[in-house]
Amino acid sequence: MEIKFEIAQEKQSAAKAYLILDPDFPPNIPLNDLEYNYLKNQSVENSLVIINRYTELILVAFADNSKPKNVFLEQCRKRGNEISALLRKEKISQIDLIVSKDEPEGTLAIAEGLSLGSYQFLKYRSPGSKIPWRLELIRFIGQEVSENLVNQLSALVGAVFITRDLVNEPASYLNSLKLAEIFEAMGKSAGFTTEIFNKEKIKELKMGGLLAVNQGSIDPPTFSVLKWEPVGTKNAKPIILVGKGVVYDTGGLSLKPTKDSMDYMKCDMAGGAVAAAVIYFMAKCKIPLNVIALIPSTDNRLDSKAYAPGDVILMHSGQTVEVLNTDAEGRLLLADALSYAKIFNPELVIDVATLTGAASMAIGHHGIVAMGNTEDATFNALKRSGENVYERIVEFPLWEEYGESIKSDIADLKNVGAREAGAITAGKFLENFTDYPWIHLDIAGPAYLNTADHYRTKGGTATGVRLLIDFLNHLV
Repeated sequence: MEIKFEIAQEKQSAAKAYLILDPDFPPNIPLNDLEYNYLKNQSVENSLVIINRYTELILVAFADNSKPKNVFLEQCRKRGNEISALLRKEKISQIDLIVSKDEPEGTLAIAEGLSLGSYQFLKYRSPGSKIPWRLELIRFIGQEVSENLVNQLSALVGAVFITRDLVNEPASYLNSLKLAEIFEAMGKSAGFTTEIFNKEKIKELKMGGLLAVNQGSIDPPTFSVLKWEPVGTKNAKPIILVGKGVVYDTGGLSLKPTKDSMDYMKCDMAGGAVAAAVIYFMAKCKIPLNVIALIPSTDNRLDSKAYAPGDVILMHSGQTVEVLNTDAEGRLLLADALSYAKIFNPELVIDVATLTGAASMAIGHHGIVAMGNTEDATFNALKRSGENVYERIVEFPLWEEYGESIKSDIADLKNVGAREAGAITAGKFLENFTDYPWIHLDIAGPAYLNTADHYRTKGGTATGVRLLIDFLNHLV
């Protein structure tokens, strides 16, 4: 789905939305006395007030800009999501947002929440089924928002929708080959370059982790390299995003249970989708940063050739790994990609993955578990971006003691540690394949939701896209 954004000076749509900061101050809205009194009475308890003139819908969104900026903007996004639900109910496809002269950024946030909350995945509806509703156009009324900001919002929404679409696709359609094909199409559309390594190239590179996980699959693995290298880039050395691309995860021979586990493991490539979508945004908006995405991809299935607990794998780095659990497969793919990233002499590497149930158990779906070896300034900048867009980060430690848990008796490492601190030992495993500034983001909790969380719709949420876009934009 695609939503168009326009800037105009005159109201044209049947639905019009206003952002009001002070319920006690008469709003600059053309209301009659009865409507104004109704608004005053309703505003005490309601964050969104509806005045239905039948031929015209007036929507008044209240938000408190005395709160910290990030909290205020999240309020505005939530108001936008409420507006989305109302437009869906009324089957209205266009809306005018009257830009707040005091808080134009708040109006943009309303548009963001409105757009993201309107997302629907309708591809597999039967041809005769009725499309319930589509949001087609958001029109900004006023001069307080720039065309550049609106274009960036449009590209951000597009990146989020691409990610959600990919995560919501079933594995019957989205295998590793199809995922790479979609990345190539994204590159042609946005203007970044793609190089797809086939199985023979992956063997040549000795990516033993990726190859081992792929052994049980009927489809070959892929390793996608997406590059945005603009003229006049601000960074001499690239920033690299590594995304886990497991298009479906049964757990392999260490088989997952079905309910609330394997039944939604089509989402296990969410990290790869996030990395690709961020590159898409960077190219669409011509952001002057050199950014590369590395996305190893396969499914993890059972077969007579599937890798097994007890196997020892030779990784791309030359290190050996004893496999004790075939459901700890994501770290094997990521380890090969992190090792390969060294050839680019990166300024920073950030990996994004639905890596561990332990991360989800620790903090639920309200945040992202992170750890790494970067300087505090870099980590703090990423945390600030998490607060800005409300994809918040909880930093876990990578203390030396956690490394004891993944020492193997017969190989350099084993792929799982003790039951305790599972998210950390997974990160500690990945650390062994880095020799550069690195941050690990475990998005297992928020990447896929069984019930909507405001504008984070049911299914794929695209968590990580807005976070990384905000972080990278602040480097320019």
